[in-house]
Amino acid sequence: ARPNTLLMAESSVRRRHVDSRKSEAESSASSQDTGADTEKEKGCVSLHTGTYWLTRVVLLRFVAFIYFLAFSVAYNQNKQLIGEHGLMPCKNYLNSVKRYVGGKIGMAALAYTPSILWFLDWNNMDAKLDGIALVGMALSGFVLVAGISNMVIMATLWVLYHSLVNVGQLCQLLETGFLAIFLCPVWTLSQVPRRCPPSLICIWTFRWLIIRIMLGAGLIKIRGDKCWRDLTCMDYHYETQPVPNPMSYYMHRSPWWFHRFETLSNHVIELIVPFFTFLGRRMCMVNGAIQILFQVVLIVSGNLSFLNWLTIVPSLACFDDAALSFLFCSGTGAKKAVLEIQSEDAGGRTPKPTKGMLIRRVVNVSLGVLIGYLSLPVVMNLLSSKQMMNTSFDPLRIVNTYGAFGSITKERTEVIFQGTLSLDPKDPEAIWEEYQFLCKPGDIYRRPCLISPYHYRLDWLMWFAAFQTYEQSEWVIHIAGRLLSNDSTVLSLLDHNPFQGRDPPRWVRGEHYKYKFSQPGSASAAQGKWWLRKRIGAYFPPVDLEGLRGYFQSRNWPHPHIPPNRS
Repeated sequence: ARPNTLLMAESSVRRRHVDSRKSEAESSASSQDTGADTEKEKGCVSLHTGTYWLTRVVLLRFVAFIYFLAFSVAYNQNKQLIGEHGLMPCKNYLNSVKRYVGGKIGMAALAYTPSILWFLDWNNMDAKLDGIALVGMALSGFVLVAGISNMVIMATLWVLYHSLVNVGQLCQLLETGFLAIFLCPVWTLSQVPRRCPPSLICIWTFRWLIIRIMLGAGLIKIRGDKCWRDLTCMDYHYETQPVPNPMSYYMHRSPWWFHRFETLSNHVIELIVPFFTFLGRRMCMVNGAIQILFQVVLIVSGNLSFLNWLTIVPSLACFDDAALSFLFCSGTGAKKAVLEIQSEDAGGRTPKPTKGMLIRRVVNVSLGVLIGYLSLPVVMNLLSSKQMMNTSFDPLRIVNTYGAFGSITKERTEVIFQGTLSLDPKDPEAIWEEYQFLCKPGDIYRRPCLISPYHYRLDWLMWFAAFQTYEQSEWVIHIAGRLLSNDSTVLSLLDHNPFQGRDPPRWVRGEHYKYKFSQPGSASAAQGKWWLRKRIGAYFPPVDLEGLRGYFQSRNWPHPHIPPNRS
């Protein structure tokens, strides 16, 4: 009996020990499960690669940001430039197109200049231009803030911007905006619409865009200015670019070897790195990261409008959800929804495709075919020794060829407007006072401005005018005529009017100067001079209102009002 009792006691102890270990194991497992649930709730579970739900949200927000900037520029400057009393009224342009296509508004006119302005009353063009810009700002602002959109909104933005693009806007935004239409569901406003997954074809159209942008820019440089081949272009770029910023002043004085490194790096980034896109996920992301970093450097070193910001957009398509998940809050919103979708797909619970999803697939394939077909002349242009920059081969500008700075100006010249109250412009005692633009160099003591991604279009145009003649840029004389009458429309585009609160000038002239950055640490810099300048000569001779009457009439420009005491 005693051995049996001992056996029963030992068996009882072993059972208690096993039960205890089992309890501990269950407790540990339960704790691990709870921890896993907690981690999952916190969104710590990593996203899978190969999906683009979050990529779509980032792309749409960035496209909306660029649209908002573009429509803001249009709202603030279109009236002065292309409005009823602007320097280059769009009504005159539309009338000239109308005459060219046979004198009536039809498909020929719409194909030549796609714009909803054809269907609007032209009596109050300023209001129409403002309306287009305000609607564009409202829609793009909604997409930017909410991070949601659909095809209707994106198509509307594209049509509205198309209505302005023929009067000096960027066609690169047209192509980017067109591709963004196909990222979205037709009607649904949702960041992660379950039945409308981002199309891989659409993602690749964005990637194809960044490839063409960079190759176009790189090839035009190699084929263009000799300084790109001997690696000296960056010796001049910072000083001679359209609108330098404060950083341009210091980067221009970098050591010679650094400028050679910059130029060589530019060639590598534009001509070699784009091909990384075809070498798998990691190398594609390397391309995207390098292109974004490259654009950030360009943004920091100059005021190139929103061009560089826009170039970042297609580079974002190089990243999938797993790469961009750090941009989204954990455990909530879009990131949580994508985790649930990926979990369902991994468990084989993917919903069966509906009729609408099948139709959408056909649309996506059609988009790929269309982009491929329209890319043929673009590729031929890239391969041509007579490559063209920033050119469209289709009327809607869906697929374009790009390129910038194929040639670099070695000296910076500026047109300076001056006015005088003197009766005789040839009088040696005449006092000539200078007008100052908002951003372009003028006053040598004024620090270069910092406006990117905003854009002063007239300042940009003055950069082109400076290495042309006034006969090639007749609108310069139009500006002079407006200044002679203290026209508030044109003066709103300037920073300083020396005749503010006084009689208008009797004469206005254009002087041509060569500008150079002062040397940091030099005596000139110590005096507060950012620029040094030397007069080249007259850009256009002194003009007065009466003398411009015939010039204005021959070009169908409204002649400015002559003050009574001048008549």
